[in-house]
Amino acid sequence: MKKTTIIYLMLICLGCLFHAQASDEIVFTTVLENPITPVKNQSRSGTCWSYATIGFIEAELLRSTGKVFDLSEMFVASKDYVDCAEYHVRMHGYSRFSEGGSADDVLEVINRHGICPEDAMARPGSMIGDTLANFTEFFATLEPYVESIAKGNSTKLTSQWKVGLQGILDAYLGQCPESFTYQGKQYTPQSFAKMLGIDKRDYVSITSFTHHPFYEQFVIEAPYKWRPRPSWNVTIDEMMATIDEALKQGYTVCWGGDVSEDGFTRTGLGIAADIEHADDLTGSDAARWLKLTKQEKAESLKKLGAQTPELVPTQGLRQERFDNWQSTYDHVMVIFGIARDQNGREYYKVKNSWGQTGDYKGIWYMSKAYIALNTTYIFLNKEAVKKDLRKRLGF
Repeated sequence: MKKTTIIYLMLICLGCLFHAQASDEIVFTTVLENPITPVKNQSRSGTCWSYATIGFIEAELLRSTGKVFDLSEMFVASKDYVDCAEYHVRMHGYSRFSEGGSADDVLEVINRHGICPEDAMARPGSMIGDTLANFTEFFATLEPYVESIAKGNSTKLTSQWKVGLQGILDAYLGQCPESFTYQGKQYTPQSFAKMLGIDKRDYVSITSFTHHPFYEQFVIEAPYKWRPRPSWNVTIDEMMATIDEALKQGYTVCWGGDVSEDGFTRTGLGIAADIEHADDLTGSDAARWLKLTKQEKAESLKKLGAQTPELVPTQGLRQERFDNWQSTYDHVMVIFGIARDQNGREYYKVKNSWGQTGDYKGIWYMSKAYIALNTTYIFLNKEAVKKDLRKRLGF
């Protein structure tokens, strides 16, 4: 009886092993992981840039002070929309006014306007009775208002349009506090930012493209980067090495790039899938792959798992994908660690702002090939950049 039971258990184990190998589900092993604050949820708002950069700054404060701060994304959004509206009006509508933004926006807002804790403002969504941010009605009201000023027939503007703008922002996001109490002390947003020690001069933006000279600065031609803040241009290998070096030194990296690729799933995976050499994804060929829905593609990728063939990132392919609009700028997240799958492929552990979603409760595993091909910019503490590269770039 005992012998029969042992054989039966062995068969069950072998069956489980066969099933795991047949589906080739990815098994991740963490190589390194730097501390981050909890995952938040931007919900129905185009504010990933605010959530990600605030999360990055919170991680910076956690690294430097050992303290956990919960900063207000909506304070940043409110102030940034005022800045963006003023710029759009000065440009007579020949710029972009939208929900989107970049890491540069957050640091500029903190530099100009300060910052406050999350509980010093109305909770996201609370002004309209929601439990999370919801910009559906808000931006349907705000955007045409700004456009009507920027592209109107006025020969001379009064300052009242700014009063109207602020009224809309306050109605949907809540008023930004002029002062507040934090841990028994009174602060203004500016004095709170000073207490935190956040200085935009401590941070740099780095990218990698060939349509501008390497080791010089240029303003990336991306629609949501409305502030003309330049990024340093380095080679693709130097950009990737900068991410790795920062993580090894205990820093996190704010990442802006493209998540519209088929290899980026809603379940927590980002792979630079080589569709032309992955017939197993569809059971036939790449032509059939194009006819699949987004959900069907995600399920196919999950089934193939660790065996998914990837594109080999090169400087030329990266540039080609940027020039032909295949790789765009549509999301911002925080890179905080490195992991490997059972085949040795390396991934970055990335904090998203979509709440506790996906297979890993708001964390994404994005392959290094995916990051190399789809990064618009990385944003990080300049002290995290290797000294020889800092010297070459001049900061």
